[in-house]
Amino acid sequence: MKKIIGISGNQLLQVTTAFEGNSVSYTPHNFVSGVQAAGASPLILPVGSEEDAERYVSLIDGLILTGGHDVNPMHYGEAPHSKLQAIFPQRDLFDLALLKAAIKKGIPVLGICRGMQIVNVYYGGSLYQDLDSQYEQTLIQHVQRSSFHIPIHMVSVEKDSYIAEITGESLMVNSFHHQALKEVGKGLRVVANSPDGIIEAVEDMGSNVVAIQWHPETMIPHDAVSQAFFNDLVARAEG
Repeated sequence: MKKIIGISGNQLLQVTTAFEGNSVSYTPHNFVSGVQAAGASPLILPVGSEEDAERYVSLIDGLILTGGHDVNPMHYGEAPHSKLQAIFPQRDLFDLALLKAAIKKGIPVLGICRGMQIVNVYYGGSLYQDLDSQYEQTLIQHVQRSSFHIPIHMVSVEKDSYIAEITGESLMVNSFHHQALKEVGKGLRVVANSPDGIIEAVEDMGSNVVAIQWHPETMIPHDAVSQAFFNDLVARAEG
């Protein structure tokens, strides 16, 4: 029987005419196709209560925490910076509850972009709320102007890390984030960095948690390593 991989959903907070004024829950289809290509069944998890999160996790064999809004800085003890962008407080609580329940159940987790930031905050870490104004060493584009599927900068990976088994010691990635990890949560190991020192990947293999800052789902049709992250998650779910 195929394993079930939960994909954290998002919600359009502003009503648009495209859906005749209806509120919309969604996840980018590339997450769905990546899970399907890896041989598992995707299950989109719409934003709900913390109790909903626990029920969802009881149904799944692995979890993907996806991208989206900025994480509310109240979760790491900071006031909002002037460059903080839109937040979604209910989703913050929901994603944190998903992660807590997944770790408790012992199922594998893959955090992507905001998903990695949620992982870090859950472990007690903090974030740069805006790289351009808070990180003086920025040397490369972290919000690229090129299409999503085009890799734009190099990432160096620790050779003895779990992620290196997927990526090798370096790879090219895309980049769509104005926030990043600052103080690293206790129990997480930093295993990849960009050329200007931004943390690009962390892991806690004791809890079966892998998290990356870039977006492999948008590069899947063009890059085998990107699909390999989904293959690996399913393999970990299969035990």
